[in-house]
Amino acid sequence: MEDPSLWIYAALIAVAFVAGAIDAIAGGGGLLVLPALLLAGIPPLEALATNKIQGLFGTGSATLTFARKGLLDLKTEFPYAIACFIGSVIGAILATRLPTEFLRMMMPIVLIAIAIYFLFQKNLSDEDRKSYVSPFLMGFMVLPMVGFYDGIFGPGAGSFYMLALVSLGGFGILKATARTKFMNFASNVGGAVSFAIAGAVIWPIGLAMAFGQVLGANIGAKLAINNGAKLIRPLLVVMCIALAIKLLVQ
Repeated sequence: MEDPSLWIYAALIAVAFVAGAIDAIAGGGGLLVLPALLLAGIPPLEALATNKIQGLFGTGSATLTFARKGLLDLKTEFPYAIACFIGSVIGAILATRLPTEFLRMMMPIVLIAIAIYFLFQKNLSDEDRKSYVSPFLMGFMVLPMVGFYDGIFGPGAGSFYMLALVSLGGFGILKATARTKFMNFASNVGGAVSFAIAGAVIWPIGLAMAFGQVLGANIGAKLAINNGAKLIRPLLVVMCIALAIKLLVQ
């Protein structure tokens, strides 16, 4: 493709800013970024790869913001993040060998189910509740499975992390959001490494958009911290439904 103009760079950075803010709160920023990259004339594979790279900076920045506010202990969660990274790498490798059409068909149904859960489940707040699985099973089986999904397919991974942490782990919504960003960052790294090795990343665009992602993610994370479940919960429902509609249209 031809080198994009400065106007296109500016537009993509602006999209990354908005997507970073939304992603830090409820996930689903790719709903904005991928169409923007495609509209800019970037081929699909390069768009997916570049989206992974710029998204790393957003999830990474949000993770650090949550950690600085005391909502996330990076040392404690680091082994689980590594497990998610490994799951994502395995998924990305298998993505080149296995058909993903079944996942593509099932995802809208699953995302709508997640939206219904967060919309109608009672007693969802920022307070922790009873956990239904041990930390070991959560950290080294459930979360890496989501990481695997993120590598092999991707859309809605943040929603799956949230669902697992809230419904099975018993975390309050704000703490679950903080952990989701860290796990999502780790699985994004796995996918990004695979795309980078394949030479599919358009680095100038990815790094330029990373600037917008960092700014947006910082604002989004602070909004989530200040408003908690009353902001995260409805936005999570909206983003799940929006992503389901996008997949159905595709």
